[in-house]
Amino acid sequence: MKALLTERQQSILDFIEEFSRSQGMAPTISEAAQFFKIKPATAFAHLRALQRKGFIDRSSKARSLCLTRKSSPKHLSLTLSVPMLGRISAGLPLFAEQNIENNVQVDPSMLPPGIGGHRLFGLKVVGYSMIEKGIHDGDTVIAKESISPEIGKIVIALVDNEATIKTFYLDDGKVELRPANPRYESHFYNYDEIVIQGIAVALIRTIR
Repeated sequence: MKALLTERQQSILDFIEEFSRSQGMAPTISEAAQFFKIKPATAFAHLRALQRKGFIDRSSKARSLCLTRKSSPKHLSLTLSVPMLGRISAGLPLFAEQNIENNVQVDPSMLPPGIGGHRLFGLKVVGYSMIEKGIHDGDTVIAKESISPEIGKIVIALVDNEATIKTFYLDDGKVELRPANPRYESHFYNYDEIVIQGIAVALIRTIR
């Protein structure tokens, strides 16, 4: 039987799991303290309690936290390395350089079924036009390479050599790129004016 957790300890355990899943690495004590608005010493005390109760394992190294399941550590190395191709705009589009800037680690459990065989790429969101879809400024969108989206899918589109993220619709023979924020308007394009680069399949939330 597992030891009982206090409400705060359960919240910290949930934070460690979510942070590790979304960021591909464990949080630091300072990041945990900042998230819960508590002192680092208080966060450290909670982590020590979680370790004593067998819910986490840690060493003196930075970002060494790992969750335990039946005394077997859930290490955070079983992830996919996805290339980041630059930045996209969820408002005013930004130029999307086609160079791989770095890589982001993605937990395969975040991805929908049937994603195997597709090339994946990540793009950083800048702006707020997709906020009602839960896509916020600073988040990372993981997309699968595709030029043929279904209606209603969130796509990465290239318009005049600039990339943007919007929802894909068709309207009277034109492509509609629809935002998810009433402060922004849809834009309509002929088929030869845009290039669909990919379909969003996952989101890595920026921890705030």
